[in-house]
Amino acid sequence: MRKRCSLTERFRALVNPDSGLDPTRASDLRRLCRSAGIRVRDLSLLDQALSHRSYVHEHDMGRGKSNERMEFLGDSVLGLVVNEALYEKYAKRQEGRLTKIKSLLVSETVLSKRAEELHFGRYIHLSDNERLSGGGKRSSILADAFEAVIAAIYLDSGLEAAQEFIEDHILSDMERLLNVEEYKNYKSMIQEHAQKKMGARPRYRVVSATGPEHERKFYVELKLEGRSLGRGEGKNKKEAEQMAARNALSKLGLLDNGKKKKRSRRSSSSRRGRRGGRRRRKKESSS
Repeated sequence: MRKRCSLTERFRALVNPDSGLDPTRASDLRRLCRSAGIRVRDLSLLDQALSHRSYVHEHDMGRGKSNERMEFLGDSVLGLVVNEALYEKYAKRQEGRLTKIKSLLVSETVLSKRAEELHFGRYIHLSDNERLSGGGKRSSILADAFEAVIAAIYLDSGLEAAQEFIEDHILSDMERLLNVEEYKNYKSMIQEHAQKKMGARPRYRVVSATGPEHERKFYVELKLEGRSLGRGEGKNKKEAEQMAARNALSKLGLLDNGKKKKRSRRSSSSRRGRRGGRRRRKKESSS
């Protein structure tokens, strides 16, 4: 159970919502709250939610000042809200299907995209080196910040406010998200197929990485039972693995099934036509 704030703590948050923050930082965070629909009174919570460990380490602030613990809490709050929404919306769906839908909605790809759309990257405290290497656009950092912001809302304003934020930015767009090609989890799809059909697990190997640190491109190979089955590239290892899994699924004929079925119908009709032609020629020759 979450410990309730004392009356003194609530009064302090209401009277001094900036909680000792630099005025410029406080002004920036208030602007973010307005644009992203973030309901927090104590801006120091939001400040911590947007403080990456690299920044905390660079300024000797102590590990507990980063957003890692808040990310942990936010992940649980997000999971609870999404689970409840799926349970209510899909009353006839089995647990396995609900788990797949949830894994997509709370995936790093979806959360980082939402954080990017809300311009979180501008407000995340990063070390100088992390910022120069493109940390403000890195999907893992953005997704972690999104979860940490959920925790900040929860700690400051309770579950209802956190639920409202999640509904506005994730659940309201659920149907579209479930059908966007970019968000499909190809790694899960190939793993499920491999375990079901072959009793094996796909293995991923980074073949090479090119480009400067802030514009790195990774090339990954997927192997199944020792055989190379797919290759992919991406801005990070996870993205490259997803593309390798997609390539493997395509080679196995598990994508674009509709087109294959049309081709098979055409080929079967042409075979019937050839067989009919041979029968007609036989009758003509016999007569």
